[in-house]
Amino acid sequence: MKIKRFVAADMRQAMREVREEQGPDSVILSSRRIAEGIEIIAALDYDEALMREAADHGAERESAPAPRAELPPIAAPKAAARGKAEAEPAAERHLAPTTPRSGATRYGTAALAASVADAVRAATRVPGPDIAVNGMREELNQLKEMLQIQLSSLAWNQLDREQPLQARVLRELTRMGLDPDVARMLTAELPPNMTVEQSRYLPLGLLSRHIAVSGREIDQLGGVVALVGPTGVGKTTTIAKIAARAVLRHGANNVTLVTTDQYRIGAAAQLEHYGRLLGVRVHAAHDSASLHAVLSPLRGRHTVLVDTAGLAGTDPRLQSQFETLRTASDVRVCLVLAANAQAQAMEHAVRAYQPLKPQAVILTKLDESPLLGGALSALIRSRLPLDYTTDGQRVPEDIATADARKLVLRAAQLVKTGQAEPDDVLLADRFGVAQAALA
Repeated sequence: MKIKRFVAADMRQAMREVREEQGPDSVILSSRRIAEGIEIIAALDYDEALMREAADHGAERESAPAPRAELPPIAAPKAAARGKAEAEPAAERHLAPTTPRSGATRYGTAALAASVADAVRAATRVPGPDIAVNGMREELNQLKEMLQIQLSSLAWNQLDREQPLQARVLRELTRMGLDPDVARMLTAELPPNMTVEQSRYLPLGLLSRHIAVSGREIDQLGGVVALVGPTGVGKTTTIAKIAARAVLRHGANNVTLVTTDQYRIGAAAQLEHYGRLLGVRVHAAHDSASLHAVLSPLRGRHTVLVDTAGLAGTDPRLQSQFETLRTASDVRVCLVLAANAQAQAMEHAVRAYQPLKPQAVILTKLDESPLLGGALSALIRSRLPLDYTTDGQRVPEDIATADARKLVLRAAQLVKTGQAEPDDVLLADRFGVAQAALA
């Protein structure tokens, strides 16, 4: 039997090192948290009879009684070994906690997963600040985490063997940057008997079908439109692009710009600069009353564009902005999202601005995004129609009416030829089923 110690920053990295060096047949003998992170003792060529004999011999030598915590059998050897933790070497000390009498811990066993889950629940019910119980609870949690990782890996490997085309699709969607839930949804809609050729283009077709577009042409935009969203997503530049298109079609006298951004230094000046270049009037409003006073005489204008302050979802001033816009009737609210933002940031923005009930989304900065999967995932989950996309700073050239097929094609083209495929550890974490096994 070959025993080796692995040390990593966290449990996932430690398990990855064990898997890479010793392979799937490795047996985890123990795990513990140390100053450097997580320590794992793993073995190859495991001899179950020999380890059982060693565990029985260690139990006979132990004279101190175990703590009277009602735990499942898997945790009992830990309680027996805790009394001699200070005297025994590291490898021996951690052999008993993770080596039940019935054999070594092999992480493909569903019954063992259930036992560990029961042990964790039982340990959390033990009252009192008992150091031994707290240590036991921590190690059980670590064991549960290792089981989750290993069961996820087993589930992914099984999928890869039994449904290789579906696994291939999940790999490609992950390379595009799509979030796991969206990738699983698309894969579930694929026909079970699809061909290799279909596996290449069907997922892209399904992806484009799930992206809603409004079909609103830029030149036909009219009425009062307010652009909202976090700071730095390009609201002011997008307003300038839309305004320039409207001026070209309807004339400067039929276009007006309004700013409600009283927080950002130079925000009003930037919009006024665009207004001078386009020859259109720019008005400022700082609250609901002034916005109502500004918009009332502008009802006859063809296009009125309202620029708002970029505020994070946790900003207390966001509620004031909501109240200001709610008082203005017949305002079409568009949420502006930057394609180069993290997927979680876009999700947070969608939730933060949901009280305004935006009617559409404008996706900006396509030219600055290395992958578009996160943006597409946010669009699909929000179910908001996409009005326009922008891909540069030029006014008014770099704006286009949204086209789902072109957007998906661009997302696929951004995946570089020769780009490394996501490793099996990441895929197992995204598409494994270990969480359900241990629930």
